[in-house]
Amino acid sequence: MAEGTRIRSDDGMGRRIKRFQDRYEPMVTRLVLLGIFASGLLGQFVKPVGDALEGKVFVGGALLSLVAYVLYDQVRELTSSVRPAARALVSSTEIGMFVREAFQARRVEIAFLGYTGETLYNALYHRLEDLFDNPGPTRRVSIRMLVPDFGMPMTVPSRVGSDGRPVDDPDFRKRLERRCREYDHVLSGLAERLTENSRVTVECSYRLYPGIPRDKICIFNRQQVLHGLYDLSARMRLEHAGPEYYDPKGFRTDLSVWSRKGTAAAGAAVSIWSKHFDDLWNLAVLPPWRQGVGG
Repeated sequence: MAEGTRIRSDDGMGRRIKRFQDRYEPMVTRLVLLGIFASGLLGQFVKPVGDALEGKVFVGGALLSLVAYVLYDQVRELTSSVRPAARALVSSTEIGMFVREAFQARRVEIAFLGYTGETLYNALYHRLEDLFDNPGPTRRVSIRMLVPDFGMPMTVPSRVGSDGRPVDDPDFRKRLERRCREYDHVLSGLAERLTENSRVTVECSYRLYPGIPRDKICIFNRQQVLHGLYDLSARMRLEHAGPEYYDPKGFRTDLSVWSRKGTAAAGAAVSIWSKHFDDLWNLAVLPPWRQGVGG
C-alpha cells in the first residue's frame, strides 16, 4: 500500500504541474512575442540597439511577432478543436491497444477485476513475449488479477434450470477455475523468465473475490480505467445437445473509458476506481493453486 500511496502522490504532483503549465504558458508566450516586437522596433530606431542586434529587418520581424501575438488565442483554439477526442466507449476486443500504450511507461501497473480475464490475458501474453526482444522503456511490470472464487456456489456462472432459474454447477465452476489457473501459470512463467533473463522485472498475482462477476474493470498505470458491466443473461452450451449455462461473454462487453488526461471528473473517477480496486485486493484471498506459494 505504501507504493500505491507514492504513485498517487506522483499523480497529484503531475496534475499540479499541468495546471501550472496551462495557467502560465499563454502569459509567458505573449510576453516573449511582445519582447520580440519591442526589440525589433528599438533595433530600427535606436542605432546602438540595431548595431547590437546586427539585423536590418527589425520592422518586418516586429510586425510578424505582433501578428503572432494577436493570433495566439485563435491558434490555440484551432489546435484544441482538431485534437482527436478521447473515445468514451470501446469494445473489450480493443483492450490490446490500451495494453500497448501502458507498456510505453518505465513502470507498468495493470489491474483487472472481472470474470476469467481472457481478453486481457491474450493481450498481456503477447506483450510480455515481446519484452524479450523489445523491452522499450519498460523496466518493471506489476499485474494484479482479481477473479471470482469459483470454489463457492454461484448463480452466475451456473446451469440454466428447466424454469430458467440458475442452478449451481460445481463441475462448470471447476472448469472456469482451471482456465484461470492456466492463465496464471502462463503469465507467472513468463514473469519469472523475464525477471531472470532480461532487464525487466515482472510480477504477476492472482486473488479471488466472492460473488458473481458483474463489473469488468481494467486499470492501466493508474492513468486510465476501462469499466463495463457483463451481460449476466448470456447463455452458452458446451455441447450441441447439452445443457445451457449462464456464462457472461467478456469479449462482448463494451467499456467506458476514464482518463486523467480528460476532464476533472474523469480524473476523479480514475482515483475512485483505483482506490476501490486496492480495497478489494486487500480483502481478497489467494486462490487454491497459489496457497503455500505466495501471492
